[in-house]
Amino acid sequence: MSRAIAFVAPSATYDVMRFVRAVSRLEGVRLLGVFQKPSAEAASLCQGLAVVDDALDVDDVTQAVTLLQRRHGRVERLLGINEVIQGQLAAVRERLGIAGTPVKTARLFRDKAAMKDALRAARLPVARHALVHSTAEALRFAKDVGLPLVLKPPAGVGAKSTFRVRTEAELADTLAAMRPSAQAPVLAEELLQGTEHSFETITVAGRVRATSFADYHPGCLEVLETPWMQWACVLPRAPVGPHYEAAEKAGLAAIRALGLDDGMTHMEWFARPDGSIAIGEIAQRPPGPQLCQMVGLVNDVDIYRAWARAVVDRAFDGGWSRHFAAGCAYVRGVGEGRITGISGVNEAWQVLARHLVEARLPVVGRPKNPSYEGDGVVVVKHEDTRAVLRLLGVAMKTLRIHYDGASRG
Repeated sequence: MSRAIAFVAPSATYDVMRFVRAVSRLEGVRLLGVFQKPSAEAASLCQGLAVVDDALDVDDVTQAVTLLQRRHGRVERLLGINEVIQGQLAAVRERLGIAGTPVKTARLFRDKAAMKDALRAARLPVARHALVHSTAEALRFAKDVGLPLVLKPPAGVGAKSTFRVRTEAELADTLAAMRPSAQAPVLAEELLQGTEHSFETITVAGRVRATSFADYHPGCLEVLETPWMQWACVLPRAPVGPHYEAAEKAGLAAIRALGLDDGMTHMEWFARPDGSIAIGEIAQRPPGPQLCQMVGLVNDVDIYRAWARAVVDRAFDGGWSRHFAAGCAYVRGVGEGRITGISGVNEAWQVLARHLVEARLPVVGRPKNPSYEGDGVVVVKHEDTRAVLRLLGVAMKTLRIHYDGASRG
């Protein structure tokens, strides 16, 4: 007998559809969709489809799922991969009695201040932090902890609206712009120093069944602050060393402390100069698109099916064995405005072709993407981690994006 499984997303993007397809291919599944902006492919894969005004609104999603249940039978699982939707999905599950991550757990993962409180209570290494509701509270925290600090929204995603403040003048200017209040608090944190990494897991029935590591070159915030800098993410073939061991131990403990039963997690962490590690934050979702893809590449598994099996079937299909290294270069250029062209494509292709997994080049006419993810991506795979680093270096040095505006730097 088939099971009704509902997938919720604001838009049927290229990356969202990778997960939708994986769910649709599971045995005995009737896929239902709730989208704000569905695509033709989403409509073709879903046996039932509801279009909502706002996929982030609990009432809208509740009504849509209720309607789908009347037409297609009881929904057994309610899924989504976007970080901004996890709390809403948990609330709808609670309203309709659908199994899955509960509200308390979703809140701990989504609310960065509550998350860090829970991790600190579990004696895990996290940045000193405070949820400040006024400029005065922020200044007191800065006096206690010292500069530099990081200021960001408590439910931020991907380093957006995140600011590093090094001086008292920068602190004053940033607080004046963010204007912390009771209605809009700001999360203040000590700035973690060291190399930045991530730790990914798949958990089934409260037990972590698979793990993976990635290294950031350099950290995301540094790339955001430096217009000319490009970012690369590398999954080494053999992540061996005491800081990886410490991060794995902390990551497993974090999942237990926050109470996740089923799903993927993405934890960002720092290896400090003194040899210790610290957790930046952990999310209850698959990692970003290329990182998720690379977890599958280095372990030679279908990562999207592995996620679907965990959250739908509560199952894990065997262990992972790391056979490769992989990396992604997020290509961006110096300048502002709209993209007018890209050069160096043929030269890069001659070097990368044998090891290239995916390349999405910038689209001429689009405005420059202000995030660290840049305007294009290049994903490579190789048996040797050093070779991956060399290939990414070629991509970042050879591919040049041109814009119609001058650089502000």
